Amino acid sequence: MSAKKAFPLRLDPAVHAAIERLAAAELRSANAQIEMLLREALAARGVEAGKTKAPRRGRPPKEE
Repeated sequence: MSAKKAFPLRLDPAVHAAIERLAAAELRSANAQIEMLLREALAARGVEAGKTKAPRRGRPPKEE
């Protein structure tokens, strides 16, 4: 299960197109590009967003 929060976002079509162009140039998805831009904007304002730890993958360690 993903730890990401999903929500609808309404954007001006021109803004969305610009984000898609930038994302393609930087080899990211539009979603990842929006998240990166939001993190940059928060950091510029002195707000630390942090990062949620990714879920552990693979088998649990063997119990001995």
